Amino acid sequence: MKGLVLKKNADKFTVEIEDKKEICTARNLKEQGIFVGDRVEVSGNVIEKVLSRKNLLVRPPLANLDKMIIVIAKTPKPDFLLVDKLLIFCTLNDIEPLLCINKSDLGEDFVEEVVKNYEKATKIVVISTLDDTVLCLKKEVKGITTLAGQSAVGKSSIINAIFKSEITQIGDFSKKVERGKQTTRLVELYEVEKSKYLADTAGFSKLDEKLLNVDEYELRKYYPEFIAPSHNCKYKSCLHLSPKDCGVCEAVKNGKISKLRYENYKILQENIKNVKRF
Repeated sequence: MKGLVLKKNADKFTVEIEDKKEICTARNLKEQGIFVGDRVEVSGNVIEKVLSRKNLLVRPPLANLDKMIIVIAKTPKPDFLLVDKLLIFCTLNDIEPLLCINKSDLGEDFVEEVVKNYEKATKIVVISTLDDTVLCLKKEVKGITTLAGQSAVGKSSIINAIFKSEITQIGDFSKKVERGKQTTRLVELYEVEKSKYLADTAGFSKLDEKLLNVDEYELRKYYPEFIAPSHNCKYKSCLHLSPKDCGVCEAVKNGKISKLRYENYKILQENIKNVKRF
């Protein structure tokens, strides 16, 4: 029988098998490990085999992630460097990103500025938990999906809206994320609709550059708006850090590339070099 690991607690695993949840143990799989999100083969109540993974994240421990909803808001002050790192992380791990601007009721100017900076980088949705716009996120859940972003951006309110009446059936799921304080310790999947799951995880409020696993020459590939202007660079090896003979720097100067995104790129370049030094 094949199943999906919904939860891991010590050496016990909650596995969904044909719409039923079974508590299972594992046999001879310590070296490979078993993670929430794993597709597995089960005999009786024993996991015998872990099937091939699409991706595997160590922090938080989660396998086969399909989509990441990156949540930002006007308050708290958004960390756009984190947003850029998460977008790169998604590309590296075959995860579909979605940038969600929450609390849209707090200011149209903020929404317009974010859209201006990121419309060339990823799909964007604009919501407010004070009206029905938040319900559009339920349609965005695909396969195994997780919310990411700083504390207090409204992830718990979004979860409440997505699950609506079902929230009472999954205990304190929405209470695990407290305002300004992340308290979730275990990773767990909750079914939104058939074959669509939301991952409850404490991860992704921060992201170390070490997890990106890219060097300074690869980084430029993960800024899609750089590609066309880079054809005007004199040298193919151009890192777009000096305005001399650089098409990307010229595009930033002319307003064709977001200055915010470009400044984040330069910060990441320096951070990646520092990671290599140590």
